[in-house]
Amino acid sequence: MTHSVVFLDRDSLPVPVPLLPFPAEYHEFPSTSVEDAAMNCSGADIVISNKVPLRRDTLEQLPGLKLVAIAATGYNHVDLDACRELGIAVCNIRNYGDDTVAEHALTLMLALAKNLPAYQRDVAAGIWQQSRQFCHFGAPIRDLRGATLGIIGAGGIGRRLGELAAALGMRVLFAERKGASEVRPGYAAFAAVLAQADVISLHCPLSEETRDLIAQPELIVMKPGALLINTARGGLVNEADLVAALKYGQLGGAGVDVLSEEPPVNGNPLLKTRLPNLIVTPHISWASRQAMERLAAQLVENIGAFVAGESRNRLV
Repeated sequence: MTHSVVFLDRDSLPVPVPLLPFPAEYHEFPSTSVEDAAMNCSGADIVISNKVPLRRDTLEQLPGLKLVAIAATGYNHVDLDACRELGIAVCNIRNYGDDTVAEHALTLMLALAKNLPAYQRDVAAGIWQQSRQFCHFGAPIRDLRGATLGIIGAGGIGRRLGELAAALGMRVLFAERKGASEVRPGYAAFAAVLAQADVISLHCPLSEETRDLIAQPELIVMKPGALLINTARGGLVNEADLVAALKYGQLGGAGVDVLSEEPPVNGNPLLKTRLPNLIVTPHISWASRQAMERLAAQLVENIGAFVAGESRNRLV
């Protein structure tokens, strides 16, 4: 049997994709808008989407669709409830980026602890050249050794970051779910982690339960001068509240690789402010060459397993 396979946003994965292990008519689009999703998927029984939203109204127009293969770990852009009702299988990618995302989060932590953006700005402004001594004392510098790291999300990335942080001599706490009635072994209460941590790093999925997980109430509870790192999903943090916390000195700094809208074509509070203790990177924590190659290989393996009648990395 020949399958019709469509990749809706091929340009989002800039590495070669291995050949499919079955007869297929393969079509790809550099990108696809929400409005064009149904048209571009027409006639396909397997659709690959990295970030193109597949909503109920689109899925209902695709009676021949059998599998949505997500070319990423996050799945909030696909209506899983609609897929269940319509009999459409969904699979995603897992653990391909544990090392590279954890390393990016650690990089942001180190850069903020050492206040590298502030010092880079000072050097570019000629302040060091004007110093009366060999160095320039500007923004405060601190060590991570002995500091407490609170990790929200104990999946592969969160666990790997914990290992890296422990190697630096940090104390690592894993936060229980916000609002949980009981605290599981190996975890600490959510509010307690916020209050104790010198650094909070987010590594949990975005859902209706986790949207605005960190907003003004949580930012107020955090230790004065603490750092906030988000390499998970932009919607986990209320961005306007974060800007206020940075401007008024509640936080010592923030490093984010994700925003609530991507790309941020309509602007974003974090992009409007110019703060030396804020680092924004353009959702590239996952994008090492090695990680993308692992993703591409796993994507094909997931699709091949489905065609062979096997269940692999299934969400639905």
